[in-house]
Amino acid sequence: MKKFLLFILLFISAEVTFGQFALGIKIGYNANKLSSNLDSVKSSFSSGFHVGAFARIGKRVFLQPEFYYTMSGGSFAVDTKLYNNITQNVTVGSLDIPVLIGFKIINSKIFNWRIMVGPEVSFLVNSKLKDVSLADPIQSATFNNVNWYIQAGTGIDVLFLTLDIRYQAGLNSMINDVVGKNGTAYAVNSKGNMFVVSLGFKIL
Repeated sequence: MKKFLLFILLFISAEVTFGQFALGIKIGYNANKLSSNLDSVKSSFSSGFHVGAFARIGKRVFLQPEFYYTMSGGSFAVDTKLYNNITQNVTVGSLDIPVLIGFKIINSKIFNWRIMVGPEVSFLVNSKLKDVSLADPIQSATFNNVNWYIQAGTGIDVLFLTLDIRYQAGLNSMINDVVGKNGTAYAVNSKGNMFVVSLGFKIL
């Protein structure tokens, strides 16, 4: 078993080291949702975007590091005796760095079909709470400055164009606590999850 795992690692290393290299830019849409461990707080999807760059190193097996700015967040619907049917938006801007390992199921000069998976580290740049109702149940929130995710998905390449579809799951709480209008703190332990669709252009 150890020899087999060593062989796999050496194979991946050789593919990445002596493989092809590509560099490109990307832009895309993301559908974001913030989870909550409170029964009185329900979350729903909201729209966001991302823009940045990617590199791809390797042939059939490849390493793909990326760097981009993401605008994400979500909507909280608070339904309690004190705040009935209150909806509040959370907007988050972050610098995201995923590092993905991929495999090309179809590998040709004109068309590629890929699958990929890997971790992502996200650095908080800015955050905003916006009330979209007449009251303001959440006055402030404690955001983590560094958050971790796992990404998995598939993609295709047609000549110099790339299209990726991925799901991103939060591994830690992005929002730990929120403080309501009455000064009460609630531990929401909210994780960020999103569907990501990206269009890329290879420039090298």
